[in-house]
Amino acid sequence: MAGSETPMPPAPPKVEVRDLRVEFPLRRRSFLDRPAVVHAVDGVSFVIRRNTVFGIVGESGSGKTTTALAIMRLQAATGGRILLDGADITDLTGDALRAVRRRMQIIFQDPYSSLNPRRRVGAAVREPLDLMGIGTPAEREETVARLFARVGLSPAQRSLFPHQFSGGQRQRIGIARALASQPEVVVCDEPVSALDVAVQAQILNLMREIRYDFGLTYIFVSHNLGVVQRVCDEIAVMYLGRIVERADRNALFARPQHPYTRALLAAVPGRQDTGPRAELPGTLAGDPPSPVDLPPGCRFASRCPHAMPRCRSDEPALQEAAAAHFVACHLVNP
Repeated sequence: MAGSETPMPPAPPKVEVRDLRVEFPLRRRSFLDRPAVVHAVDGVSFVIRRNTVFGIVGESGSGKTTTALAIMRLQAATGGRILLDGADITDLTGDALRAVRRRMQIIFQDPYSSLNPRRRVGAAVREPLDLMGIGTPAEREETVARLFARVGLSPAQRSLFPHQFSGGQRQRIGIARALASQPEVVVCDEPVSALDVAVQAQILNLMREIRYDFGLTYIFVSHNLGVVQRVCDEIAVMYLGRIVERADRNALFARPQHPYTRALLAAVPGRQDTGPRAELPGTLAGDPPSPVDLPPGCRFASRCPHAMPRCRSDEPALQEAAAAHFVACHLVNP
């Protein structure tokens, strides 16, 4: 057809997570007590496309940060597989693991505690280069100066200490440090939650520019749905160690399907739910069940205003309710 355009093929997978599980054993107070574990991440699977931003959202304790740390191999996985460019990195050790670490870096949540107060910030940014043996000493200094300029700081500020910078400037230093090893994947763990709103916008703009300049793939962990809507391409909503909904940004915010997602969005100031069952209440009541003693059926059933008897006995599977829109809920028909 004249004037038609051939759709671009989807970007190839950068990171694949298959049935990821992370459990933390609890110490028994007595030898008579039964062994118990915290099911922090319980069977999570997804694919992150190259050069995209994959968001993971949920309440505190949902498992979102643990998932991201397990992908980076900073937290041991109890089960499942993690693939980077199709290669399994789940069980790597030694030099092979160090090589992977060069390709994956992290921007921490708190710019006040993620920098050593007794170390000059230039040395903090150069540290990944020193540890990984990247370049000569002169090349490392040149790289640090270039990174300072790229994140909006003066190269002359390399000799200062963290307390001489504002919160936004410290986060810029954290970004420069994450970029030092020329990574391909960057985990952003609540990177703007500790900053003022005006500074948040500046940091998010910087991160967007850097993503395109360096060809990065972001894993963006946050509880702030306003920020997630602004920066993410695809979003996974986690509740008590499981993904309950996963979709691209437009579909998730325009047509949320899971009651938990709708409740999270209902808490965003100024937002009105226009999706399915918009007339039903979207507020949450009560607390999540214990991750040690998980209930049968849907883990959200005790807080869901729409729960049916089936919800308390049968655990819903994550299934495709619409094109590339996955939901784990008995109320949603695929």
